[in-house]
Amino acid sequence: MNLGLTGLDLGVFAAYLLAVLAVGMWAARCGQRTKRDYFLSGDKLPWWMIGGSIVASNISSHHLVGVMGTAYQRGFVSMVIEWGAILLGFNALLWIFLPFYLRNGFYTMPEFLQKRFGTAARTAYAALVLLTYVFIEVSAVLYLGGLALHSMLGMDIRWSVVAVALATGAYTIAGGLRAVVWTEMLQLAVLLMGGIALAAATIVKAGGWSAVAATSADWHMFMPANDPDFPWTMYLGGVVCISVFYCAANQFIVQRTLAAKNEWHARMGVVFADYLKFLMPLVIIVPGLLAPKLFPRLERPDLVFPTLVENLLPPGLVGLVMAALIAAVMSHVSGAINSCTTIATIDFYLPFVNRRASEAQAVRFGRMAGIAVVLLGIYWADVLVSHKDKPVFLYLLNAYGYFTPGIATMFLLGILWKRTTHAGAMAAGMLTIPLSLTIEWFFPKMPFFNRTGIVFWVCMAACASVSLLTDPKPDAELVGLIWNKESLFLPVEQRKQSTTLRSPLLWWAIVTVAVLVFYLRFP
Repeated sequence: MNLGLTGLDLGVFAAYLLAVLAVGMWAARCGQRTKRDYFLSGDKLPWWMIGGSIVASNISSHHLVGVMGTAYQRGFVSMVIEWGAILLGFNALLWIFLPFYLRNGFYTMPEFLQKRFGTAARTAYAALVLLTYVFIEVSAVLYLGGLALHSMLGMDIRWSVVAVALATGAYTIAGGLRAVVWTEMLQLAVLLMGGIALAAATIVKAGGWSAVAATSADWHMFMPANDPDFPWTMYLGGVVCISVFYCAANQFIVQRTLAAKNEWHARMGVVFADYLKFLMPLVIIVPGLLAPKLFPRLERPDLVFPTLVENLLPPGLVGLVMAALIAAVMSHVSGAINSCTTIATIDFYLPFVNRRASEAQAVRFGRMAGIAVVLLGIYWADVLVSHKDKPVFLYLLNAYGYFTPGIATMFLLGILWKRTTHAGAMAAGMLTIPLSLTIEWFFPKMPFFNRTGIVFWVCMAACASVSLLTDPKPDAELVGLIWNKESLFLPVEQRKQSTTLRSPLLWWAIVTVAVLVFYLRFP
């Protein structure tokens, strides 16, 4: 579908691209002398940049297109993917893992596994996640970005992929996390403006807020156990392990919190991300809920987004919404590239290739790794173009389901149960992919969430069993690595910063209650 952008639309779109490149290159020019500068922005990020960056990097074209299409086809239940992260994943990060990541000064998630278990767990996780970021996060989202440019401008999809990859890679590789975060703040603003514009136009066209209220009779957060996509049984394990991995053990998301000014800023950043995650699905899903009234016979649900843009928005706003779509792609890709360079440098280059590397050598290797990631992402995106009969959104979803159960097990039991051993953690990590593939082979119609939940609990049982049969680490080696009640509180020197209205606990409680109200009101 070629949207036939007007000159005004093209001007708005071009202005966005120039602004992103300008901000990215400006941020890149601010000294990147040390590893901490390049990979963690010198530990200078305030709470609002942390929360905004987390959400900007998380939201991508598969949300605007895929989730909106899911809402068109399935309704309000598509909200659970985003809100499940608030209740599960971000809570796990905020109240269980975050204090230990920060107080140990980690650069990466694999470093936690190294200190908790050993080198094998760290290397296995790092290799698995690195491959996943390259072949799922970077390549699939580049492919979706290429499709977006193809629909807007009629560009060849392959050249569109190259254009998005080179533009995003340029400032990401040059400026590290600082450039990523600053551009993501601009991209988040564009994304919100574009999303609100499309939602408002859809609401007006459908008949106002009364039209939104009319759909509430079909709002449900829990579906029957035999539902093919969202069975209520997904809450028994599938949603838990995916949320815990993605929000609390995922370099792609957690890296921003590791760059916080202090623990108060890190915690408030996660809480701010909760608020954005609470509001963002409303912007994305409301148009999908109302679209059946306006366009009841679309050939495919994924056509909802371009159909609404083409038919409801005036010149200028079309360009803004298209800029929002590309902003979602670029912020997601830049975050994934930066995470890849960090893991490649910290978890492979420094421990295995050059242990005595200088700060400058580490940064230089990180940039070289970034170039390699961009090139591999372009190559694999081209493979996806050649197999475009397969839905990319399903490709993303299923690929994550293969390994999240094992990783979630390693992190949860590793921090909550001091008896967990290296052998137990490795058993869970090695079991997750073969077991996932086996269940999918024998039960191809089993809902994705149910399969993931079953594998998760088997991995938990396997990890616990092997741990009980093997010798644990001495207690002295586990100091600062096992959860305790004291970790719920800020360090003593920062508690004065957390007055009543500046308390992460207060603002967390408000947004959590808001989400729970929806779950109780629309079961």
